[in-house]
Amino acid sequence: MVAPRPARRRELWLSVAAAAVVLTVGGFVTFGLARSVPAPQLVQTVPQTYAIPGAAPVLPWPKAGQAAVEIDGLGRVGAFGGSRPVPIASVAKVMTAYVILRDHPLRLDEDGPTLTVSAEEAAAYPSQLASGESLVRVVAGEALTERQALVALLLPSANNIAHILARWDAGDDAAFVTKMNQAAAQLGMANTHYTDPSGLDAATVSTAADQVLLGRLALQMPVFAQIVAMPQAALPVVGQVSNVNTQLYQDGIIGIKTGSTDEAGGCLLFAAEISAEGHRFKVIGAVLAPGPNMTDAFEASRRLIQASSGLLHQYRVVGAGDVVATVRGPMGRSTTLVPGGDVNVFGWPGLTYRVETSGDVRGRIAAGAGVGTLKLTASGTAVTAALHATHTLKPPSRWERITHP
Repeated sequence: MVAPRPARRRELWLSVAAAAVVLTVGGFVTFGLARSVPAPQLVQTVPQTYAIPGAAPVLPWPKAGQAAVEIDGLGRVGAFGGSRPVPIASVAKVMTAYVILRDHPLRLDEDGPTLTVSAEEAAAYPSQLASGESLVRVVAGEALTERQALVALLLPSANNIAHILARWDAGDDAAFVTKMNQAAAQLGMANTHYTDPSGLDAATVSTAADQVLLGRLALQMPVFAQIVAMPQAALPVVGQVSNVNTQLYQDGIIGIKTGSTDEAGGCLLFAAEISAEGHRFKVIGAVLAPGPNMTDAFEASRRLIQASSGLLHQYRVVGAGDVVATVRGPMGRSTTLVPGGDVNVFGWPGLTYRVETSGDVRGRIAAGAGVGTLKLTASGTAVTAALHATHTLKPPSRWERITHP
């Protein structure tokens, strides 16, 4: 056999080398185009909380008892007097109404089912009256709609109607009180215990903070809010009844419930509408035993409402064009996100908002495109603002995917 000539041998090796280079480059290109590209990441660059600067407010708390105040949707302004459970008298009827409306919801234009007063309930009226209880006169066989019964419970604060509603809903007082305590536990009212549906029993106890929590939730029931704001109403047997909350519509007061016994002193769960820089807010508060009678409770609540009205102001958290987040793309590319205008919140010094950014940052992001959201949350209030990209962020080109390590 004749051996290949040197020139042909070189050509063969060159061909093999060229093929290897082509295969290597092809594989590199194929790998570069096939490998996954990391998705852009949105990174928040502002703190996760914003606390309104300044010293926390000091409210004109009563000299005795307990009190708590919150601005609905923003949170608690403050509390006074500790958290030892104390008698709450007829303020307990707020939970009675809450359980009734939870179990038997009513629309604003609805009267609901009918309750019939039993002979035994009617016969108990004279002795209850002689003991000095807060009542409305009832007769055997009297028919009350659910709405009328709630009016009698909440306006003239009728103890006998509390027991009639308890029997209608649960069969007897004991079963209904169990439901009241179950509701309190579910709502997080850790320092509250009910022993009767009317609050006459001094063993029915709670705290100002727990009652404010309940008051806020009860007002979210439209029928409850409508009834407690009524100055007067007509009932079938007794006729016209007046709301024992004589402070309605003074200082914006729209409810909620009074209570007074020798053991409890004067107690008041209140709500009032206030205005701040063109916006409406609701103050919800409770004063328990600031003095021996309702005069003390009314006066304490007025001072707290008036002080709360001056607390609320608007604060700028982020200015227009301030960077609040960065979008980090693959291969070192990035853009920043900014709001189109100032982002303001309402509150008072010390109130803290949670700050969050989110958005869809996939694919190509054009300069000026709205791709994100800034959200500031305090209690039940959320303030949001659209975020826009300051620069274009393009996905990597084919060449960059091939050449970038």
